[in-house]
Amino acid sequence: MFLADCRVNNFAKRHRPVSGVSGRRLYWRVGILGGRDSNTNCDGTPDFGEYSCGKHADTSLIPGWLGNADFLKNYPFQVRAREETSGPALRYTDEPPAAALGRTLASCLLKSHLLECMFPKKLRPLLPYLKRYRWGYAFGTACVLLTNGIWILFPLVLGKAADDLHEGVTRHKLLVYAGILLAIAVTKGIFQFLTRWVVIGISRDIEFDLRNDLFGRLEGLSYSYYQRNRTGDIMARATNDLNAVRMLLGPAIMYSANTLVYTVGALAFMISISPKLTLYTFLPLPAVSIIIQTFGRRIHERFERIQAMFSDISARAQENFSGARLIRAYVQEDAEIRAFERENKEYIRRSLKLVRLMGMLWPTLELMLGCAVVLVLWLGGREVIAGNSTVKLVSNLGAGHPGITTTLLLAGTMSVGQFVSFSTYMMQLTWPVIALGWVINIFQRGTASLIRINDIMQEKPEIQDAPEAQDHEIRGEIEFRGLNFSYDGKPVLSDVNLRIPAGSSLAIVGPTGSGKTTLVDLIPRIYDAEPGMVLIDGRPVRDYSLASLRKNIGFVPQETFLFSDRIRENIALGVDSAVDSEVRNSAEAANIATDIESFPESYDTMVGERGITLSGGQKQRTAIARALIRNPRILILDDALSSVDTQTEDKILNHLRDVMQGRTTIFISHRVSTVRNADRIAVLHGGRIVELGTHDELLVLNGYYSDLYNKQLLEEELAEV
Repeated sequence: MFLADCRVNNFAKRHRPVSGVSGRRLYWRVGILGGRDSNTNCDGTPDFGEYSCGKHADTSLIPGWLGNADFLKNYPFQVRAREETSGPALRYTDEPPAAALGRTLASCLLKSHLLECMFPKKLRPLLPYLKRYRWGYAFGTACVLLTNGIWILFPLVLGKAADDLHEGVTRHKLLVYAGILLAIAVTKGIFQFLTRWVVIGISRDIEFDLRNDLFGRLEGLSYSYYQRNRTGDIMARATNDLNAVRMLLGPAIMYSANTLVYTVGALAFMISISPKLTLYTFLPLPAVSIIIQTFGRRIHERFERIQAMFSDISARAQENFSGARLIRAYVQEDAEIRAFERENKEYIRRSLKLVRLMGMLWPTLELMLGCAVVLVLWLGGREVIAGNSTVKLVSNLGAGHPGITTTLLLAGTMSVGQFVSFSTYMMQLTWPVIALGWVINIFQRGTASLIRINDIMQEKPEIQDAPEAQDHEIRGEIEFRGLNFSYDGKPVLSDVNLRIPAGSSLAIVGPTGSGKTTLVDLIPRIYDAEPGMVLIDGRPVRDYSLASLRKNIGFVPQETFLFSDRIRENIALGVDSAVDSEVRNSAEAANIATDIESFPESYDTMVGERGITLSGGQKQRTAIARALIRNPRILILDDALSSVDTQTEDKILNHLRDVMQGRTTIFISHRVSTVRNADRIAVLHGGRIVELGTHDELLVLNGYYSDLYNKQLLEEELAEV
């Protein structure tokens, strides 16, 4: 994560999202529909979680008696109430504390309840993103209104044509009505295209923003987060879950808006045609509501289980790909295939349960719609028949009794054209009702996925800049003062007191698990000790900003990690201004230049994922070159020479003595040959420093270091024999 922290600074430059003509089109559309300042987060704050938790806290939990605040009247002071104004300034008024507090609480409660009604709590994390594109959604809403406002005229024109053509068919009538219907269809198609272009486009833009914010949050999380969570699970949330949220923000919103607007409009016209028939048509509505709530809850639960299983599958696949060498070495291909097949079957089993549930939802909704259609055909047909009889009666009596004619025409009957219009409205409501089941599915999938994504966004980095942290120049003096450190309550380091002068070198040796790596991890704040226990140049390490602290530290961890990129980029990681000569000098200091130049593409060679195309020693030396090119004031090598032979080790150490002249260097090693020339050597055992001195001084003590030296000396003699 320390290396990734360096890499994230180059994210915008290395991974530009758009370019060329398509990029210009995207920015043109975003410019029209809404955008944000590149220096701010979606809601103008640097924290995703604060928007959903802090800014919209549920004020309904405030006790009701506090609104009266009668007890405040006894206090000899007045509250200065803050009032919103249209200008940038704030206006303050002196008023009794009870009135000010009551008015403020009433306003907060109203806003809270309005927010709860308009925006479900599970979806509030999306509010800052929706707010940014509010003008785009406003334009999309206008398009939805126009689309459905025009399309709702289609059945009326069709009914009018049926009545008119029933009296007599002429070429002129056919051309007029055909032209009107065609114009309605074309106009509706234009606005429908604009609706999809805007709403679906905004969902893609929000997906882009959310993916960047999610990646940024992951890059900012502490190393301990990645120890607790599997990479495959994180990848599943960043891909599959993110796509489900995009579907919620695009198609779900669009189809919901279309269904709502068209249903309301159609309902108004249907009531104007026949209120009684409309009532019969919507009789199944309560049953539909119950079905939607029941199925929606079960879909949400099942999709959560499906996503959890997908995370398990992704994690297993990622581990198999990363550990491909180990699996082949232990001949575990068949065993891993069987394990993957078991998890895949479980994933399919859970998915099929959701499919069966969805398979029940849609036919159920269609059945309800079918019942309504049957009612319309039966009752509406009877009214049409009654309407025809009435027309005949009117034609017989109309000449002598015109008053009777008017009364009979208002008797609640229905003409053929009205029946055609009513039936067409019913048919056009078929797809929205069917789409409602699909939207429910998308909504429940999206909310389940949003919860999983928000779990990451709500994570707070354990290592952050302290409020008083500043950029300070670093000379390189390091001090551990009464250091105690524990992992989850288990002591690792106890009462460590050690001072490393600036420009000196310190070697740390000790048995496995003695706390060597933990000790050096506290310097760049990969982990945090208690305040005042770790100091650099006499200042507590928390007084330094993380950026300035880590910029001055070259760190080579035990587990060498190389990115799937060219060797040049791996060495120059975090140093954008590095030129070829600096890359080469760093490679020479790490004794890797000769190996790199022997490759056909030299420094442009792709190293493969995790540097798989390089040997262990080559990866370690490349990592050392990456640390040296930063020109650090402090260099930490955590067993970074374990994969190279002693001859190569001597060359690297000789180069380092020249390069790190006047800089602080810390070695961790199990080899005496690596540490013997250090200014001082510290022996760590059981989390405590048990020996401290030069090579010769420690040999005289006849302790752990002396035993280590004698054992390795004997091994070398036996190897020569």
